[in-house]
Amino acid sequence: MSLTLIIILIVAGLLFLLLEVMVIPGTTVVGVAGFALIAFSVYESYHVFGTPTGHFILLGTIFFTILTIYLSLKSKTWNRIMLKTEVDGRVNEIDENVVKAGDSGITVSRLSPSGKAIINDEYFEVHTNGEFIDQETEVVVTQLFDNKIFVKRKI
Repeated sequence: MSLTLIIILIVAGLLFLLLEVMVIPGTTVVGVAGFALIAFSVYESYHVFGTPTGHFILLGTIFFTILTIYLSLKSKTWNRIMLKTEVDGRVNEIDENVVKAGDSGITVSRLSPSGKAIINDEYFEVHTNGEFIDQETEVVVTQLFDNKIFVKRKI
């Protein structure tokens, strides 16, 4: 095995380890493969070139592994590729003065078992207790629980 191939295997192992640490969560095949490539390359360098060259390659591998992890963990590296958008959405905030149990409305979408409905001239996300209700069906509010509006078909 040539020195060029050993260096290529070490670089590939470092890239796999970097992917494991930064991109892929948990311990996966990529991290194990990266570690195996590096270990095999260092072993082969000892086997092919002898102990002094093997020591140099081992020390160089440790140095470049630490350097690679340090450079990848610097914040400026990730700020260039990081998303900078903010989530400005809001949950279904229900004003208890606008919607009360007993109010009626009409479905805008099919409730299977949740969907949209107009109650007191406002759009809300509503839920049923497992019942499927077609759109443009009159519904009545049965309860408000945990910022959810539960409805049933109006009889």
